Amino acid sequence: MSMIVLFEDIWGDPLAALTEQHTVIRTAGTALPPEVPTAAVEAIVVRNRTQVDQALLDELPALKIVARAGVGLDNIDLAACDARQVVVMSPRGANAISVGEHAVALALAVSKRLVGNDASVRLGNWDRRPVTELSGGTWGVVGAGATGLATAKLAQGLGMTTIAYDPYADPEVLATHGLTAVTLEQLAAASTVVSVHLPATPDTIGLIGDDFFTQTTPGLILVNVGRGEVVDEAALQRALRSGQVLGAGLDVRVAEPPGPSELDELPDVVYSPHVAGITKQAQQRIMAAMASDVANVLAGAAADHAVGAYRVAA
Repeated sequence: MSMIVLFEDIWGDPLAALTEQHTVIRTAGTALPPEVPTAAVEAIVVRNRTQVDQALLDELPALKIVARAGVGLDNIDLAACDARQVVVMSPRGANAISVGEHAVALALAVSKRLVGNDASVRLGNWDRRPVTELSGGTWGVVGAGATGLATAKLAQGLGMTTIAYDPYADPEVLATHGLTAVTLEQLAAASTVVSVHLPATPDTIGLIGDDFFTQTTPGLILVNVGRGEVVDEAALQRALRSGQVLGAGLDVRVAEPPGPSELDELPDVVYSPHVAGITKQAQQRIMAAMASDVANVLAGAAADHAVGAYRVAA
């Protein structure tokens, strides 16, 4: 029987099944509870706040697998895990439909001024300002992984042309999904909607900034369902005030939760609290994948959703 620690109050029926064969400890926080015998922990399950770094790995000498309840790896030191031959799993694609739907919902909310119109009507107003169609426009996807592809498919259903910037994607593969591969500059110039699906890395932080916005056609709608750091929020605020950007739908922010921002003053900015990927259906898929991989690795078998160098623990 192995010991598993679930951080950040993660739970669900698939994970509950692990209690039949293993000792499972749950904590709402991001630190190991003091009563946990750290030398016995062989598996941990985390969301995006728990820092899986060298310090945590040093506390857990028997660790075999880190299961990420989601798809971003910003909080996991993959190199340190690889050096220890610890399996890291992340069920990539499990939340793609959810994120795609959310990206389109944010774009529609901005184009139809849904949030502002709702608030206005509730105040007793009947102010009928013109709104915008998405159909016939071009949706540019920045980052053509699973969520980007899912978003593009939905945008195509709205009658939009879809293009993508992703230096790591095969243009021929993108074409099979109805996407034309372009440079970032070409995407900025051609798109009426841009959705961001990138993780925060040294290469992507601030990628969508002043240089990008100056190349766009006035009236752009920007959606960010990747990581907040990819979009320079000060540059976005300037682009919104100038009219270069019509509106923005932001599921992620540089700081989460964010403090007061000048973006709050702008009527055509729609927020959600980093919930694009946490539909009930996506969470069930994620939990099932995690439970399966944790059980397999603890039994000496391979993880199906490994993202590091190892599928089997040392």
